[in-house]
Amino acid sequence: MRVQRRGFLRTALAAGVFPTLVPRAAFGANARLAMAMIGTGGRGRHLARQFTKLEGVRVVAACDADSRAAAACAGEVNTRYGDGACQTYRDFREVLARREIDAVTVATPDHWHALIGIAAARAGKHIFCEKPLANSIGESRALRDAVVKAGVVLQTGSCERSRDSARFCCELVRNGLIGTLRTMRIHLPTDQGHHERVRQQTAMPAPEAPPAELDYDLWLGHTPKIPYYPGLHPGSWRFHLSFGCGEMSDRGAHVIDLAQLGNGSDHTGPVSIEARGWDDAHGLYNAPMAFEFENVYANGVRMVGGTSLKPRGVRFEGDEGWLFLRIHEGTLEASDPRLLERDPAGFKTRLGRTAGHEQNFLDAITRGERPFADVEIGHRSCTACLVNMMAMRLKRRLTWDPVAERFAGDEEANRLMTPELRAPWSW
Repeated sequence: MRVQRRGFLRTALAAGVFPTLVPRAAFGANARLAMAMIGTGGRGRHLARQFTKLEGVRVVAACDADSRAAAACAGEVNTRYGDGACQTYRDFREVLARREIDAVTVATPDHWHALIGIAAARAGKHIFCEKPLANSIGESRALRDAVVKAGVVLQTGSCERSRDSARFCCELVRNGLIGTLRTMRIHLPTDQGHHERVRQQTAMPAPEAPPAELDYDLWLGHTPKIPYYPGLHPGSWRFHLSFGCGEMSDRGAHVIDLAQLGNGSDHTGPVSIEARGWDDAHGLYNAPMAFEFENVYANGVRMVGGTSLKPRGVRFEGDEGWLFLRIHEGTLEASDPRLLERDPAGFKTRLGRTAGHEQNFLDAITRGERPFADVEIGHRSCTACLVNMMAMRLKRRLTWDPVAERFAGDEEANRLMTPELRAPWSW
């Protein structure tokens, strides 16, 4: 049955049929998708727990450059299933070589998202890739292009997008119930414990030998080779610009993603970019811990945000009212509380609902339902974060062309969109 099912998918892809058109019946009444978890730290283990709760999928592999993390994840999965079938791996390429694996999650540090995702797409695997989609604009675009060419499904891990309250909020905006949308305020406070731990580092720590369980060179991947510091792994890697872009692309990839949805700009992005970042010298860590930005979209909507705005979320302001959506809580506030009592059944623009972000991914593969955060959406939300990082880096206003996906009249910015890859890594 599995060989027939995989053959069916390959035939569909070769014919140019988008995988979401494959009917569930093609998988057989009792068939389950075989899934591998690539990147099994905190977020990867959380995803493993989520997927093991769902019907129609079986987690069969746990892969991490740190064998401790892979073993911990596989142990949880095997306990959940009551057997020992989930195998552990250190190198993702061994996982992708398993023909019977249908789908993978990518929950590694951000710098690995694109290379693993591209390799997975070329291997014909469907992909659940954590947000942000990549750590640079060029890598994000390369991943998008590889997924489209391969014809596989990619769901970006922008789980806030699957909340009923978030979709309802964006329906209110897009149906004109706060009037014409004028401004979106992006609240990204850096006021939590993991932010404070970064701020407290004032000098470079001493390098150490990596633990025996960690293949540190594999963990670094294509990034420049630097000594091992415990603060990077496990720890606050996202605040070192080789591996992440700090809060701008961490929670930014959630909050700006919802601004994109509310503005109806899932397939484009802002065109005018101004941003300033500071408080970026914390020993090992060099991502701005404080920043502010102002963007303008082609439709005239302004997106204004930064770390001084609280609480975390997005505020939609129209000429007849406002809505505020809190991230991670999903609670809604409105200038007129009666807005929150509206029945979406009567809305002209409907955005749909799902039982959950992970379930939505499975449905996209097996029932022909386009995922709520497909690769284009994930790429555009990622880019909307990273154009601001580029403006911070270059300390000047930038003009972004979302059609050509280039900075207008700024070759330096265009050259910096994609990092150099350390050998032997390439795509």
